[in-house]
Amino acid sequence: MALGHLGQGGIVTVPMTSPSGLHVIERPVADSAHTVVLVHGSLDRAESFARVMRRLSDVTTVAYDRRGYQQSRGVGVAASISTHVDDLLGVIREITLRTSTTVSAVGHSLGGDVVIAAALAHPDALASIGAFEPPMPWLGFRRHDPGSPRPRGWPAMAEDPGLEAEQFFGRMVSPRAWSRLSDAGRATRRADGPALVADMTFMRGEQPFDVTALAVPAVFGMGGQASGTHHRRTVTWLGEHVAGAEVYEIEGAQHGAHLSHPDHFATFVRRVLERGAPVA
Repeated sequence: MALGHLGQGGIVTVPMTSPSGLHVIERPVADSAHTVVLVHGSLDRAESFARVMRRLSDVTTVAYDRRGYQQSRGVGVAASISTHVDDLLGVIREITLRTSTTVSAVGHSLGGDVVIAAALAHPDALASIGAFEPPMPWLGFRRHDPGSPRPRGWPAMAEDPGLEAEQFFGRMVSPRAWSRLSDAGRATRRADGPALVADMTFMRGEQPFDVTALAVPAVFGMGGQASGTHHRRTVTWLGEHVAGAEVYEIEGAQHGAHLSHPDHFATFVRRVLERGAPVA
């Protein structure tokens, strides 16, 4: 993993040699005992963590554009969550090859599912994990009574991936926010449409993992009362059913807490790192 030039706010562009083609950014800290990898959700990007990374001034932080998104579009989209897991584990391997730090991972939204799945597949690769409002529709908390094997009421996906990206943005943020984007901003999100459709397709499929088998120290984050009820119910369930797990609430935050409440999200990340610190 070769380091590139130092950018604004101390963010370094990191060209990856393996896995090939993924765009990675790093904020290196000399003599850091810990490295945390941040994994973004659907229709998002590595740079959305920039403000969080700057608030973790004593920790080496790494983020990357997931396969099919932004500057990682060239490697194509992922057909399953296992491909994203392989990508995350590849990033972790690159870190461990050149540093002696412990490595933790924190994912936002679907990025949280990727982090959980990686910890289940290779628990020895991660000291601890965090997942902020990871979508788990198979638990049955999405817009209907819990216990149902499949959530009802999924919005139909548009035939055009670019239009689906626009509609998803409108649902998750607001149509007004979409209209305020520049032409270039709207275009880049539409270009992420194929990766978004892939995310949504496999998340609407079969349950990808059994989270109750998680053996890595975990912290599950959620927003306050203004966040989605199904997100909050999911995180509460995780706190009750995953052995040793903690729940961390960011009061006043909604789903996009890494953008709206970067100070609090950084504190959430620090708690994840504390869970992975070796006992003296």
